[in-house]
Amino acid sequence: MPVLRQLLLLLSRSHRVKDVVTRMPVSSGLVTRYVPGEHTEQAVAATQVLADDGLFVTLDFLGEDTLDEAQAEATVAAYLDLLQALGSAGLARHAEVSVKLSAIGQALPEVGAKLSTENGRRICRAAQMVGTTVTLDMEDHTTTDATLATLRELRKDFPDTGAVLQAYLHRTESDCRVLAHEGSRVRLCKGAYKEPEEVAFQERHEVDKSYVRCLKVLMAGSGYPMVATHDPRLVKIASALATRNGRTPGSYEFQMLYGIRAEEQKRLADAGEKVRVYLPYGDEWYGYLMRRLAERPQNLSFFLRSLVSQK
Repeated sequence: MPVLRQLLLLLSRSHRVKDVVTRMPVSSGLVTRYVPGEHTEQAVAATQVLADDGLFVTLDFLGEDTLDEAQAEATVAAYLDLLQALGSAGLARHAEVSVKLSAIGQALPEVGAKLSTENGRRICRAAQMVGTTVTLDMEDHTTTDATLATLRELRKDFPDTGAVLQAYLHRTESDCRVLAHEGSRVRLCKGAYKEPEEVAFQERHEVDKSYVRCLKVLMAGSGYPMVATHDPRLVKIASALATRNGRTPGSYEFQMLYGIRAEEQKRLADAGEKVRVYLPYGDEWYGYLMRRLAERPQNLSFFLRSLVSQK
């Protein structure tokens, strides 16, 4: 299974495989399980359904590794359109947005840091105007320092800007200590990129132990932990740590992906917990889908059967 996971993560960056998969419409049978649509209207409609069930949402306009300034601008425009639509629909208090800096210009030579920070500022300003917030998604380890630097810059004017930390990185427990301060929103996830052993834990049990260590730091701190996991054991541990640290529901939240453990999302919300669903949309769904398959390789057989049935 670890070998299969590594293969899927490699395929997530394969343009050749992407071209084959995206030309086969039946793959959408699996895609729509994780991605509700390609357009703003579909994303807002899915947000409304989740909000009606007592759930909160963070929306991600899919795309990453942008090396074209026009494409970065198009991504910013998509977020501005989304935020306006959420405000008009009265959903801003139920939904925020998640932004990958590489999608808004971070990887561009020479101008990347400045451009992505300014683009991030534009999105944060639009979010603030409709009454919601932004979280900066974390990507592979080579971008961690740059992303945290942009976070610090954006928080000067938009202190609610959220951070994401990945428990599989060796450095993350230390990063948690730096970020676990009052007003700091921090999403803790396991991590979904292929990383070398020099910087990341490779075994599942080591990642899980790191996650718990990081969670202890965040729950004991004065910030706002966002517990991103579908693992029932980690959900229980998070609840126990919240109780131990005198936290009440609403002083932290659980986050889960759209299409995964929907019944558990609803159960937690019905029990009084704040639950936020990570909802991606857009036509650049391939890399996202492959990372989801890498996390749950048992879904691969269903995916392959769908492709074979089209031949």
